[in-house]
Amino acid sequence: MHLVSQEERRVDIGTVAGLVIAVIAIVLGIVLGGGSVGALIDVTSIFVVFMGTLGACVISIPLARILKLHTVYLQSIFGKSTDSTKTIRDLVHYAEVARREGILSLENMTSEMDNEFIVRGIKMAVDGTDPELIQTIMDTELEALMDRHTQGKKILDTIAKYAPAFGMIGTLLGLIFMLKGMEDPSTIGPSMAVALVTTLYGALIANILASPVADKLAAKDAEEVLVKSMIITGVMAIQSGDNPRIVESKLLTFLPPSQRKAFEEQQEAA
Repeated sequence: MHLVSQEERRVDIGTVAGLVIAVIAIVLGIVLGGGSVGALIDVTSIFVVFMGTLGACVISIPLARILKLHTVYLQSIFGKSTDSTKTIRDLVHYAEVARREGILSLENMTSEMDNEFIVRGIKMAVDGTDPELIQTIMDTELEALMDRHTQGKKILDTIAKYAPAFGMIGTLLGLIFMLKGMEDPSTIGPSMAVALVTTLYGALIANILASPVADKLAAKDAEEVLVKSMIITGVMAIQSGDNPRIVESKLLTFLPPSQRKAFEEQQEAA
């Protein structure tokens, strides 16, 4: 049996556009301020901030999770998209079939279902699994999903926490070396500029590459958790033999009033 997942991966335009806008804003700030991008590149500062932040992350987070950082970024850019209204329509349809032909009839429809989480729930219901056990299994899977998402977000939160700190450490080092070379006043300005570059690096990492992406992952997690909670409610309602209208009413409570009204209008038009 081949399942075509309803949760299709697509490019998140918001994440990509946001990163591009942030970079453009910084570059324009440099150019309009009369500076140059090359003047902000300092190998020592890069080493202190990037390697220092990496070291702090390796200390605080298991290395196996750190090595999956690229997958965390891919999730923010190529995230899963789930249509909650389609999920409701599908679950109500399955409830109608179960009400009309019996819940065992849904076994022949699993190949048509495009959400694996629904399939697992329906299969357990068709097999006559105890309702409490179905609820427990599906809730456990949802909790495991939330934990995985939390761990991914934690990596970015850790980077956002330590990058500015190492930027400040680099600045302090630069100031120390500058003060030791006060014999030549002409070197104070350039030395101060280099010292401040490390603070800039830390702020850029935290406020462009870490915190915003972590917030996007949190938003995606909330969306996915909502849909899966909706599915659990729908499966349990189907298992208990609820009227399709009752199933629909239960599921609509997950939607905000505006989406709920739009859904009802679409159903009436259909």
